[in-house]
Parts: sequence; structure tokens; C-alpha cells
Amino acid sequence: MQSIDRIMNIINILASKSTEDWLTITELSQESGLPVSTLHRLLKSLEAHRLIEQEEHTKKYGLGNVWLEYGLQMYDSINFTSHIRSELEKLMHVVKESVYYSRPIGHEALIIERIDCEENQIRVIDKIGLRIPLNIGAANKVMVAHMPFKQSKGIVDSLVPEERREAFWNILRDTKEAGYGISRGERTEGTTAVAAPVFNHTGEIEGAVSIGCVSFTLTDGRLEFLINHVKETGKRISEKLGYKEY
Repeated sequence: MQSIDRIMNIINILASKSTEDWLTITELSQESGLPVSTLHRLLKSLEAHRLIEQEEHTKKYGLGNVWLEYGLQMYDSINFTSHIRSELEKLMHVVKESVYYSRPIGHEALIIERIDCEENQIRVIDKIGLRIPLNIGAANKVMVAHMPFKQSKGIVDSLVPEERREAFWNILRDTKEAGYGISRGERTEGTTAVAAPVFNHTGEIEGAVSIGCVSFTLTDGRLEFLINHVKETGKRISEKLGYKEY
């Protein structure tokens, strides 16, 4: 029982930290009251089961992605799903394209929902569960653009070559100012995606809703139509999650 109590203490401490506030083993020892030698043994066991993970460069610890996988297994039983899926379905019926919901995990984004339009035989399909680096795609850029600077800087420094960072920061700035993101052919040639941020009740970025379509049928008027609707959907989902825009 003592080991379980110690493990849960570690998990609870790490769960209270954001991705930019992960802890070194020394810091975790100070917060948990456990000796470093005891912590080292427990952390190795937790890491083996993917319950925690260690950042390669800083050697800091945080919760592992397996917790999100467990959460996805309960996906259909929580209100969060109904809030998002109902709005995605509305969006799909209006725009007649495939729509997605993504969430950031470390330096990647995970697609956790996709709804296809059966009436549209030409679809852009990214699989649910697909992980995409956060510097690629409209949804990912719109999430990074609305993250705290320290967090977004860590992502940019890690994923974007130094000679391209200034241009990338300019894209993030324009994305945040516009309230939506757009990408053309970044993952699949001949496709376009537009995305809008989703915020939680604390005002932090929770995820992004996006629309994927083929580029050859996309007129300027159609693009503006998609942008307006994805922004409205992002706003409605955010409101349902408790976000209030001041």
C-alpha cells in the first residue's frame, strides 16, 4: 500500500503541472518528500508503463500519453465528447467537408475526432489517433499561436529549423490576430485546411477544430465561407467548455 500511495502522490504532483512546468527528479523529490533514490526506482517503473515520460533534453518528468489513451477509451461517456461532436456534426452538414478535432500533446497534436460528409465523394482523410508535429498544418499552428510564449517557443525551437523560425513566428502572429489558421498542401499535396482555436474555462488552448478540403474546387468565396464557419464552431465549442471572452 505504501508504494501505491507514493505512486499516486507522484502522479498527482505531475498532473498539476502544465507541459511547460515539468519537474526534474530533484524538484519532484522536494515536492513529494521522497528521497531521490526512492523516486528513481518508482519513476523507472512508471516510465516503463508509459504513465510518465521524461523530456530528452531537459530530463524533466511529466505525465505520459497513456493517460490520454485511457481517456479516449471513455470518450463516448463524457460530456466533453457530446459538446464537441454535436458541433462538429453541425459544421460538417453546413460545409459538406470532413471536419476534425485535435488536441496538443507535447510537441505533437493528436486527432481525436473526425466526421466525414457522405455526400462528398472527394475527401481529405487523416485518421483518428494520428499524431502530427505541431509545426505542420492549420490546426496545429492555430494551437501553437495561442499557447503561452514559453511553451510555443519550446515547440518552435524544437521543430522549426533556425533559418525558418522568423518566418514561422510571423505566421503564428498573423494566425493569432486573424483568429484562424490556414495551410495549403503541407501534409497532402492539393489540399487546403482551415482551423480555429478552442479554449477551455481557464482561457487556455484546449484544441482546434478544422476543415479539410481539396484545393482545386476552392474559390475565394468558398474559402471565406469555410473560415467563417470554422471560427463560429470554435467559438461555440469554447463557450460550451466554459470559456468566456472578455
